[in-house]
Amino acid sequence: MAGRDRHLSVLLVDDHAVVREGYRRLLERHGDIDVLGEAEDAAGAHALFCRLKPQIVVMDITLPGTTGIEAMRRILAHDASARVLIFSMHEEAIFASRALQAGAFGYLTKASAPDALVRAVHSIASGKKYVSADIAQKLALREFEAREVSELTSREFEVLQLLAQGRSIKDIAESMGLNPKTVANHQSAIKAKLGAESAIDLLKKTQQLVGLKAGDA
Repeated sequence: MAGRDRHLSVLLVDDHAVVREGYRRLLERHGDIDVLGEAEDAAGAHALFCRLKPQIVVMDITLPGTTGIEAMRRILAHDASARVLIFSMHEEAIFASRALQAGAFGYLTKASAPDALVRAVHSIASGKKYVSADIAQKLALREFEAREVSELTSREFEVLQLLAQGRSIKDIAESMGLNPKTVANHQSAIKAKLGAESAIDLLKKTQQLVGLKAGDA
């Protein structure tokens, strides 16, 4: 019994039996994860969660009858400490944002590498929230656009996009048909609005927020 206690218990929720079987095999290939049960809809998920009390629920966001988010709400209403990982084909930030706001402990896209599911389960089991890299970038950009880009003028936003590519003031001025001093003034205004302390700081911040890595431009 003590050995089993070290295992992570998982409930799979997806309306496709073949998909669930693939998840089960992937998870149970790692000796410390046990899939206790499978459900194909919200009602089944709630019933099995209440009966089996798994540590983690891996659930699709698209289910017959009602959504995975609603199914998660029902589970959380029964047990506020429940940890749900949404594993979905939807790669748009809005789906992840809504799921996380509703109480999901993590969001993983089905486009992720297979081992990412195992990493996500382990991470959530240890009490850490998990968001796949592609979604994390989109969420960062979404938050950035909502809170900071809205403060920029249209011209400043154009300059920002070019700065994120690592373009120089001279290159930007030539491509936009502006005086280099004008572009430099735009850069200063952008730095002030985004709270960047230097041109390098601004470059790093904009690249991070728009999903670029230093050296990729």
